[in-house]
Amino acid sequence: MIILKLLIRNAFRHKLRSCLTILGITIAILAFGLLQTVLTAWYSGIDASSSSRLVTRNAISLAHTMPLSYKEKIRMIDGVKAVSPGWWFGGIYIDRKNFFPNFAYEPASFLEMCPEYVLTTDEKLAFIKDRKGCIVGRKTAARFGWKIEDTVTLDGTIFTGKWDFTVRGIYKGKDKNTDETLFFFQFDYLNETIKKTVKQRADQVGFYFISVKDPDRAAEIATAIDKLFKNSYAETLTESEKSFAKHFLSMMEAIIVAIEIVSYIIIIIIMAVMANTMAMTTRERIGEYAVLKTMGFGGRHIATIIFGESFVITALGCILGIALTYPAASIFSKTVGPAFPSFIVQPKSIYLDIAAAMIVAIIAALVPTWQAINIRIADGLRRIQ
Repeated sequence: MIILKLLIRNAFRHKLRSCLTILGITIAILAFGLLQTVLTAWYSGIDASSSSRLVTRNAISLAHTMPLSYKEKIRMIDGVKAVSPGWWFGGIYIDRKNFFPNFAYEPASFLEMCPEYVLTTDEKLAFIKDRKGCIVGRKTAARFGWKIEDTVTLDGTIFTGKWDFTVRGIYKGKDKNTDETLFFFQFDYLNETIKKTVKQRADQVGFYFISVKDPDRAAEIATAIDKLFKNSYAETLTESEKSFAKHFLSMMEAIIVAIEIVSYIIIIIIMAVMANTMAMTTRERIGEYAVLKTMGFGGRHIATIIFGESFVITALGCILGIALTYPAASIFSKTVGPAFPSFIVQPKSIYLDIAAAMIVAIIAALVPTWQAINIRIADGLRRIQ
């Protein structure tokens, strides 16, 4: 307890400098924690992916389609439980800034294989029966004030024109990682409309969503699907839902890498600031350390004082930074909206904050400690004013 009091008094001997350093550490930890939370939120969809689901797409790219006739052939493969043709719709509600992901799926099979989207029995039945029906996540519904039986009109981008839908269900996520911003409607509605407008694009599928009976056989089943369509005019690539999600994220890999680099640059900058503070403090107290040496205190005691002071300053900044991360994350989440459907400060981000702060404290105190320990007593005493 006496040592702790000594360390705290030493840390605040120069109050303005210490407070400014703590403020800098607080801002750095806050920024670092928010950026790490952004990365965690970015990958949350991958973490929520099911091991019992596969996605089959065209082997060339997601921009190329596959025939709708593949559906029954895939369903016949041993181990396949359900198949739902799907397509990214890319519709816009009123304005481009009102972005939310929207897909076309076969309703019955899709709802069966995705229990994480929680709907009432009535909502499921209403969606399946209504060709123009749609289901929407509760966050998106709340964002636009949509209610059951409301009519929603999307402007098509990939499939041009005005598309009217009737809200038949508003789903809730089964757990906190479930995306509650999605919009789903019936694949048949999309396909039948295309037949009337752009016949050459009809009976095509963007991807197939597949559930398997045994997750341990997922890799085997994926190989069987691709083998079935090998040498066809639309060869396939089947991968786990997690791999498929990673493929989407890889399109924005440069952004992710940039965020990671910036987060670590912030720590390096504050490390330099903290090192400067400790260096100034040590230079001011060289005479005191020399006196301690004359009294019989060794390098271990001096190192304890310097490292302890560094840890006190860094710990205070870290605690304040972590405390501010939660309200800042809440404000950020409301600002970015659906871009990060699950923006939650995870324990992992807090652990990284603490680890970063401890690394800063240790590295910042290394050189000042070495200088204090190795200075000769006579040289140190000469500096006493």
